[in-house]
Amino acid sequence: MSNFIQQMAKQSMVRAKALSSNHDICDFDKPVFELKLSNFDIIAEYKANSPAEGKLSANIEMEEQILAYAQGGAAAISVLTEPTRFAGHTNDLRAAAAVLKHLSIPVMRKDFLVDPRQITESRNCGASGVLLITALFKPAELRYMLDCAFDHSLFVLLESFSDDDLTQSKALLMEKRYRNYASKRKLLFGVNTRDLRTLKVNPERLIRLSKELPDRVLSVAESGINEIQDIVNARKNGYSLALIGTALMRSTAPENFLQELLVAGRGEL
Repeated sequence: MSNFIQQMAKQSMVRAKALSSNHDICDFDKPVFELKLSNFDIIAEYKANSPAEGKLSANIEMEEQILAYAQGGAAAISVLTEPTRFAGHTNDLRAAAAVLKHLSIPVMRKDFLVDPRQITESRNCGASGVLLITALFKPAELRYMLDCAFDHSLFVLLESFSDDDLTQSKALLMEKRYRNYASKRKLLFGVNTRDLRTLKVNPERLIRLSKELPDRVLSVAESGINEIQDIVNARKNGYSLALIGTALMRSTAPENFLQELLVAGRGEL
């Protein structure tokens, strides 16, 4: 595990321990929206800052950006809530969920979640899904976090950075309950091309790990998706979705850009 991800996990645990008792109880009255997917889809991400790219949210109104994603055809909206390196907050998650509630578009919390209380917190803030990073957990811990998310009716994007991560993720599919969640599109496998030691993107990882992805799970290409050709390459290599943040945050017309990317992803190969 890289020093960066270790640091993020430690800080996340501090935040988890500081959660109030309110997050021991889930508000099951909060609506949860399912992913509605085509042959290729995009999870559009809102993040105020990137450790690799710096500040992304200058002159951007969050609600306007979220609505642009929705109108552009995003299948879900990912919201960074990590505060120290990404300048995020759970209030951003609440705000996005409020904006999208009437559109029935799911919001996914993206963070370095390490504790079940953060799953409950996510649901209470309006999330319909969460990202979990395989490298942060031992196998039993990962299963516990997954089960907690599914018990809260959330979908999970399970993120891998390496061959070892993907091997651990694939082992879940030996168990019927996780195969069922995958078939119901409640469990997605993500491959992140960013090297967490250098924070640089390695597109070859997307291609190499695609050969190890199981057919029974929808796979998500993450990081380094900046233009139409990146989308075409992801689809050619078997990915069903892409998670895009920086390119959309930097776009002057995110709605139109998102539509162009979707057309490319859904076209004939």
